[in-house]
Amino acid sequence: MKTNKLSIIITAAALLLSTVVIDACKKDINPDAFTGGTPYLLIIPSGLPKMDIPANNPLTVEGVALGRKLFYDPILSANRTMSCASCHNQSYSFTDSNKQFSTGIDGIKGTRNAMNLVNLGFQKKFFWDGGAADLESQVIGPIQNPVEMHESLANAIHKLNTDSVYPGLFKKAFGGDTINTSMLMMAIAQFERTMISGNSKYDQYVRGVATLTAQELNGKQLFEDASKGDCTHCHVLGSTFSDFEFKNNGLDSIYTDPGRYKITLLASDSGKFKTPSLRNIALTAPYMHDGRFTTLQQCLDHYNTGFHYGAHLDPVLSTAVKGRMTAQDMTDIIAFLNTLTDTAFINNPAFKHP
Repeated sequence: MKTNKLSIIITAAALLLSTVVIDACKKDINPDAFTGGTPYLLIIPSGLPKMDIPANNPLTVEGVALGRKLFYDPILSANRTMSCASCHNQSYSFTDSNKQFSTGIDGIKGTRNAMNLVNLGFQKKFFWDGGAADLESQVIGPIQNPVEMHESLANAIHKLNTDSVYPGLFKKAFGGDTINTSMLMMAIAQFERTMISGNSKYDQYVRGVATLTAQELNGKQLFEDASKGDCTHCHVLGSTFSDFEFKNNGLDSIYTDPGRYKITLLASDSGKFKTPSLRNIALTAPYMHDGRFTTLQQCLDHYNTGFHYGAHLDPVLSTAVKGRMTAQDMTDIIAFLNTLTDTAFINNPAFKHP
């Protein structure tokens, strides 16, 4: 899809507005937040790291339930037709089905692929370019974006305060008689922190309760092999399967989307995008920030022979030998990647529409 000038202008304006409002709202978050709710017992599967939960937004049963309701409620969009879940479908590991770009309430398509919402509580910067510094901040970006939910925060909060149900739910979760933006941010962030995936076939193999096939084991070895897949520099084996840093992986010689540069304005960040987790990767096609690849084979082809050399290319790729993987090597790596699918996660009733 070609991006027209109007879309570029709208997206740039939305990014600027989101950054300003996010910073303002973060200052509103009370460091002595109400903690009268019921503590939520978060179970982190073995193999995943410790989750750092902000002291001013502890998980509560009431807060998580509220965040879940809000995640699925179209009330947050200007015309009440789109929710967070509209572009983040649980069946596809909370991506937008098989769509390259999501379509907002005004029929405008975005320019970046909807990211996989998995293990968000272990991450520090959000969106493909890291424009949101924390999980709370990322909540309001899509709400305000004119290409997505196209709603003002003032209107969204007004609708919640005048609703027949939400004021009582917010009071139970956070105290106080009036809903504010920080409460909205904290509630959805609480729910998103519970969306943990850690029970794939690979995880079961690590725990000694499942066996990988010879092909899957070979794929794992090739995944780690510095002379073959060399995937672990960015997609750390085990745990989160990502370093969640920003890398230029040689997708283009000329950047139509400069990525991280939009946030930092550093030339060295041109063409850099956040490394996504490979967990549930078989469910999250299409791939890359712009959804240009529809299959895992195309992704492997890119890293094998298709990447472009450039000034800001990640150092690992800049020294990689093109054609280092055979067709069978790539097939075996894909077999291993398929072991990262967590069917328990995509069917977990705790994450479904309440």
